[in-house]
Amino acid sequence: MRPTSAPLPGARSLSLAWPLLGCYTVLVVYASLFPFESWRAQGVAPWAFLTAPWPRYWTRFDVVANLLGYVPLGALLTVALARAGWPRGAPVLGVVGPALLSLAMEATQTYLPQRVPSQADALLNAIGALIGAVGATVLLRWRVLGSWAQFRARWQQPGGQWAWAVLLLWPLAVLYPTPVPFGTGQFWPRLEAALWRAAEGSPLQAWLPQSPPLAAPSPLTEALLVALSLWLPVLLGYASVRHIGQRSVFALLFGAVAWGSGALSAVLSFGPLHAWAWLTPPTQLGLAAAGAMSLFALPLGSRAAALLAVLAGGLMLGLLNRVPDPAYLGEWLQTWEQGRFSRFHGLSQWLGWLWPWAALAAAARLALRRSEGASYNRRP
Repeated sequence: MRPTSAPLPGARSLSLAWPLLGCYTVLVVYASLFPFESWRAQGVAPWAFLTAPWPRYWTRFDVVANLLGYVPLGALLTVALARAGWPRGAPVLGVVGPALLSLAMEATQTYLPQRVPSQADALLNAIGALIGAVGATVLLRWRVLGSWAQFRARWQQPGGQWAWAVLLLWPLAVLYPTPVPFGTGQFWPRLEAALWRAAEGSPLQAWLPQSPPLAAPSPLTEALLVALSLWLPVLLGYASVRHIGQRSVFALLFGAVAWGSGALSAVLSFGPLHAWAWLTPPTQLGLAAAGAMSLFALPLGSRAAALLAVLAGGLMLGLLNRVPDPAYLGEWLQTWEQGRFSRFHGLSQWLGWLWPWAALAAAARLALRRSEGASYNRRP
């Protein structure tokens, strides 16, 4: 019997909303409970915030963050449930689910002395979820998201949902200060320091390896790191779309997002006057090399692009974790850790550390997937 690539009747493809919902929920929980330190009972019931007086001082940043932070959560849950076959209950659960999550987070903050639970925050979160659920419902009824499903069918490779979810998180991952522009995934120096602090004064300290001082990278090494850091998401995008024309569009859009993310990260840390301070000569060389390598990879097959992404990501992580922090990084981090981003800097830091590993996993998944219509042990 000749194999066919047509989907089985009644078969459903996994909606991209599900992996995005999972990732975004983790981000919300992390942002709500950061810094995860000094847990203790303070003699207050976890639900006492519901009847406490309303906060007397609100900042515009907190109001906007609490309101807008739950809009994607309500929208993604509504779309995911509607795509799963529950269109009628999706809007209700799209509001109730995030509202219950918000109440749980506020109650848990009772045990964190550095956080202050508030019914105002929970109410703003619920309103944000309501806005997201209503907006998603309107888009579903107007069939705008139906067009998105058709767009995915035309553009996305089978099994590319997780790759697209990882790629959508990339602009957030590169906002946190990095040793080189776009160089996410540098974790070993901090992990080594944490191990030494944990083992200090114990017999295990003598067993820990002592790494020699790290040397500053040469300009060519820095350019190579910039190029590989950009090439990894480009290759992941190539492996998850269908045709070379779509790859060209993706590469152009990704280039624009990369420039915008680099400028935004500098603006958030140093101010608008320093939006382009990251464009040093090594970075410019790395950008040019990334563009050339992306052009070279355009005609590669999907599996070849995925395998090359795994190799490029492994090389980038190996080189980046042998690079010391630059002198200005401490001042840069102070802006994030003590300013208005103090609630989110740990979240963005973890996202920056883990993003390359998620990208490698998504690329490996695409490289190992079976081709459409493939069959094992076929008989002639």
